[in-house]
Amino acid sequence: MPVITLTTEWRPDDIYTGILKGRICSLAPGANIIDNASALPAFNIPHASFVVRNTFSFYPQGSIHIICVGSEASKETKYLAVKAKGHYFIGTDNGIFNLILNSGPDEAVVLGKDEKKSELDIFAETAAEIFAGKELSQIGSPIVNIVEKVPLRATIDKNLILGSVIFIDSYGNAFTNITKDIFLRVFDQKPYRIIIQSNRNFISSIKEKYCDVPDGELLARFNYLNLIEIAINGANISELFNLEVGSSVRIEIADETIRKNGLF
Repeated sequence: MPVITLTTEWRPDDIYTGILKGRICSLAPGANIIDNASALPAFNIPHASFVVRNTFSFYPQGSIHIICVGSEASKETKYLAVKAKGHYFIGTDNGIFNLILNSGPDEAVVLGKDEKKSELDIFAETAAEIFAGKELSQIGSPIVNIVEKVPLRATIDKNLILGSVIFIDSYGNAFTNITKDIFLRVFDQKPYRIIIQSNRNFISSIKEKYCDVPDGELLARFNYLNLIEIAINGANISELFNLEVGSSVRIEIADETIRKNGLF
């Protein structure tokens, strides 16, 4: 059965989650409301899109995903309901839908004809109407062109991948935008060095588990999302190495690294 999920920048002890949940429960009795993620970095659209992009497909088809991150509308940005990939998404036209889907939606409508209504009222009412079985065409006005943001992608060249950190998890492990497919395309059967921030910090093999290296040692692995993840077994690499979203990760052929830097 479809559910209604919330992905927000609100703290767990904030009032907004309770208001939104209360409105949905009043308008759609019996709806199952799930906190997908909360306390996300305020106004951080790329971070929120990463979370939703990698979680929504695990919910039942037809689920409704409300996104409240940098979501205040303005004259330039409107509230939207979007249908794509068998799911519904409710949020603000700030580029987040494009980042979540990596494609255009099947259908999108503009919400909130009554400018006196708050964001929470509009989102709750829209979720309740979709939950009740209404088509998007009955809820809002069709829109064709929605705001697009360009995702941060790794770049590749012969014997070189230039990537960056795109997400840091609860343990401080750094997810990069270098996919397993891209890595194997460039470095399958070749010696390599994964360089983190500085030429002094490098990894020369991919591990399967954190415990495949001794405590306190650097490692790289393909995580659940098939992205290269950089970590330290038993420690927070982001704090120790001062990593943040946007920090550079470079993979070079080992011989080239030796020649350029004389480190190995």
